[in-house]
Amino acid sequence: MGNDPLNLLVALAIGLLIGLERERSKGAGPRRGPAGIRTFAIAALAGAAAGQLGGPLLVAAVVAAVAVLAALAYRRSAVRDPGLTTEVALLLTPLLGALAMSDRLLAAMLGVVTAALLAAKPALHRFVRTRLTDAEVGDGLVLAIVAIVVWPLLPDRAMGPAGAINPHMLGLVAILVLAIGAAGHVAVRALGPRFGLAVSGLASGFVSSVATIGAMGARARAEPPTRNAAVAGAALSSVATFVQMGIVLAAVSMPTLRALTPSLVAGGGVITAYGAFFAWRASQSAPAAEASAGRAFSLVAALVLVAAMAGILVLTAVVQPLFGQAGVTLGAALGGIVDTHAAAMGVASLVAADRLAPAAALVPVLAAMTANAAMKISMAIGTGGRDYALRIGAGVTLSMLAAWAAMLV
Repeated sequence: MGNDPLNLLVALAIGLLIGLERERSKGAGPRRGPAGIRTFAIAALAGAAAGQLGGPLLVAAVVAAVAVLAALAYRRSAVRDPGLTTEVALLLTPLLGALAMSDRLLAAMLGVVTAALLAAKPALHRFVRTRLTDAEVGDGLVLAIVAIVVWPLLPDRAMGPAGAINPHMLGLVAILVLAIGAAGHVAVRALGPRFGLAVSGLASGFVSSVATIGAMGARARAEPPTRNAAVAGAALSSVATFVQMGIVLAAVSMPTLRALTPSLVAGGGVITAYGAFFAWRASQSAPAAEASAGRAFSLVAALVLVAAMAGILVLTAVVQPLFGQAGVTLGAALGGIVDTHAAAMGVASLVAADRLAPAAALVPVLAAMTANAAMKISMAIGTGGRDYALRIGAGVTLSMLAAWAAMLV
């Protein structure tokens, strides 16, 4: 592949692309910038030739020569423009040219990204300097530390009473809550508090509806004017519960899905209408000015959710052995407290193995969903306050009543 002429063309294209962007921004006359389209194209070709003819040592020599030239150019232009962007891009260009001789796809991708970053200077500077707050930067660092530093260190094994607690899993839940809160914050900043939370809630529900309800509750408590929008987002997150239930049942047992379709449609339809109503209420409220640029998420709310889930896991592990194998329904209900889809898949697997009739799977699956609905209501009470919890409780309860009623029809 190293002798392929196309590699050389890719290297040239990378230099031209980066040089094109720099040519447009370097200005004109005696005060123009030091490097433009020809300089970058030649630098890329020099790197490509060095990579083809001499290997790493010759590439290093070419980069060193370019570095000397870039330093001289910077010394001449530093008074009027102390930035180093052009010089750094010029150093990168021969490296990309050399890379194109062995992996042209990766080199092309990096070249496009480099050119895009250079062209995005005004937008990036405006975003960082005028839109991004110190609190948001701090929250982003907290999320990165939790996800990249803390979480991998947590033991991935059963611990605690009855081996009910897996710290690694609970850490993942905390990360999901923080990420959902951050996603909601971004959506609110982009779309405004009226619609951002509803859109974010619907999308985040496919990750974790319970976590989404907790994150929305924390926002509703912190910013009461956004309560209707937060309720809309939380309610719409429950739509994902019904959609995902249909998907997992289809994957495990189509007869179970066919038996449950009326209940899923009825319950999903009710919660969709309920969430849409509160989204409409939020859109009809008095203009709520600018979206708040406060915290991206609540670390305390995430810890509360994790603590609550850990308590439920321990309770489930202690209570379930007392009932023995009392029935599939009890097991599904207890499992549904933590993960309704996992509980439903367990029931559906019994149907797939001909150990349970499809019609007999209705009650256990709905029991799992009802137990999970109770978990959602508990989370709403713990994070969002009385008004938020009442509205979420009403919507979740109505959807489950509709699901149970459809089973009886």
